[in-house]
Amino acid sequence: MKAVVLGSGTWGTALAMTLCDNGHDTWLWGRTPAKMEEMAAKRQHPQLQGVTLPAELHITADLSCLEGAEMVVCAAPSFAVRETARKAAPYLTRDTVLVSVSKGIERDTNLRMSQILQEETHYICKVVALSGPSHAEEVSAHLPTGCVAASLDRKAARFVQDAFMNEYFRIYTSYDIVGVELAGAMKNVIALSCGACAGLGLQDNTKALLMTRAMEELTRLGEHLGGTRRTFGGLAGMGDLIVTCTSMHSRNNRAGMYIGQGMTVQEAMDKVGAVVEGYYAAESVYQLAQHEGVEMPICRCAYEVLYQGKPARDVVGELMGRAKKDELLETTWL
Repeated sequence: MKAVVLGSGTWGTALAMTLCDNGHDTWLWGRTPAKMEEMAAKRQHPQLQGVTLPAELHITADLSCLEGAEMVVCAAPSFAVRETARKAAPYLTRDTVLVSVSKGIERDTNLRMSQILQEETHYICKVVALSGPSHAEEVSAHLPTGCVAASLDRKAARFVQDAFMNEYFRIYTSYDIVGVELAGAMKNVIALSCGACAGLGLQDNTKALLMTRAMEELTRLGEHLGGTRRTFGGLAGMGDLIVTCTSMHSRNNRAGMYIGQGMTVQEAMDKVGAVVEGYYAAESVYQLAQHEGVEMPICRCAYEVLYQGKPARDVVGELMGRAKKDELLETTWL
């Protein structure tokens, strides 16, 4: 099978390596010719230290590599997904399976990544969302990892499962593409918040409280929008939340830690030196929650810190001082 991965960041590169390992004719596309030429010559990714790219992996900045592809993986940053899909659309056919591995919600439109891909490709392709607890650094090192391939089209989900699954990369299928994508987008906001806790000097009790209550928020919004509750307790939900909130591989976690230590948002993102998806997702999730009338106090506070300059330390007291509630009924005590 010919497979093309659009996006030469660490995650796109790790997935391209996996497809190569599985014997597929794999192409990795990036928008910057100089970067792609360097990667092709050195067989290395600048942010995947110690990893050698397979000799069989084609590396290019020419979109004509899409011609004849049976599977196209969109691994662009969330803010670039629409532009990338628009450029790719002329090369796609009804036989192409389009895989979204970008995690986010589009600002202003509140669209999930798969919905953007469908819009820009005129709904001609079957779309699958692939998500789960998966650091690129670990996948590229062949460490055991599990993800979920979600689609309303079961055949397409199984096609992606078969394409990616091997001895170190286990793929489950799901019909709940809504829940899988929402979980993937929103967990980045929480990872950034957990990092801020660490930066403030708060420890395990606080982070466990934050992660658990944030998962309740994510589930509340996800179910409201048509997702399935079990998804949020699975790999794409709790699994991805755990790995992103607890590892320094996570750019979101690191950025939050720098903010908690007193850096400005821009200084923190500059120090991370790569896309911090949680920053963009915080605004989108806040907009979506406001539009849908769903209460999400942790996500609201994250938005206020990132976009309104509210000190991270101030939101701790605000969240801890909220009205008494019942954990199961989620109602305020009378």
